[in-house]
Amino acid sequence: MRYVNIMKYLYLGSSNLKASVVGMGAWAIGGGASWGTHVDDGLAIRTINQALDVGINLFDTAPGYGWGHSEQLLGRAIEGRRDRFLIATKCGLWWDDQRGSFFADFEGRPLYRSLRPDTIAIEVERSLKNLKTDYIDLYQVHWPAIEPEKTPIPETMQALTKLVEAGKVRALGVCNVSADELRQYLDAGPIVTNQFRYSMLFREPEQEILPLCEQRELSTLTYMSLEQGLLTGKVTMDRVFEEGDFRANAAWNPWYSLSNRKRVIDLLKGWQPLCEKLNCNLPQLVLAWTLAQEGVTHVLAGARRPEQIEQTAAAADLPLDAETLKRMDQDLATLASSGGDVHA
Repeated sequence: MRYVNIMKYLYLGSSNLKASVVGMGAWAIGGGASWGTHVDDGLAIRTINQALDVGINLFDTAPGYGWGHSEQLLGRAIEGRRDRFLIATKCGLWWDDQRGSFFADFEGRPLYRSLRPDTIAIEVERSLKNLKTDYIDLYQVHWPAIEPEKTPIPETMQALTKLVEAGKVRALGVCNVSADELRQYLDAGPIVTNQFRYSMLFREPEQEILPLCEQRELSTLTYMSLEQGLLTGKVTMDRVFEEGDFRANAAWNPWYSLSNRKRVIDLLKGWQPLCEKLNCNLPQLVLAWTLAQEGVTHVLAGARRPEQIEQTAAAADLPLDAETLKRMDQDLATLASSGGDVHA
């Protein structure tokens, strides 16, 4: 099996932050009902340590991942070696009170989108405490503000820029924004990254977001590039997800419906000869394909066990030749024409 030989690093946009092209997404280690699991804190910290050992320095978290638990685990792992971590966390999801605009009932709590300067000021201090650090490398807007309390983007950016000037944050990014919202953020302040869902099964960002990021020299942090495990080849037809797990809700991710799941499983089975030729596994192949797409600079891979992150890190130095890419693209086109929708 292939393991990482040389990790690759690229600057995040115009900043001086050099991040591993495969980063560790820390949503899963936060735990909670959406993952249908409780967290083994010791195992989570060993996973973080393994990520460091294979050259990953980019760790993406958020206050909402386990209601602060993900940040706290990273804070425990960081102690004594802050310089080895490039920490990306977020603001904008709020549950202390009803400030902001209602977003969703999430794991039994009402969740609001709030990009008001007063809630951002509280959030950044809470994240600094959770992470046991006095600065955050990349501070990102988790979701854009919405009506009825839609804080103007220039007002939000002014608050975020003050955090940079105060030395609490080194660089700024956005997540889950439309192309128009991204342009507004860029007009309002120094954005260096854009984080969004993108995979070979969800290619909508190819229409506007990826070209715009490339044009404006933004780094991209793609998430769900393995579709929460579906593209690893380990999700079988008889797999049943616990109530509350996102993957149990076909409306959230139609690829987990039984009919679509079978199409994906058949697709992945057909790629086993490619894996044998390249001496890699399916997660490595899929993430390498993602990194090979125009405009993509960094991918985030979730992990709950050391061996998972050790293997996915190897996608960073897995070159895919033109023939392999052509074969994969043809198979994805066939998947779309057979009833799946790779632009879902």
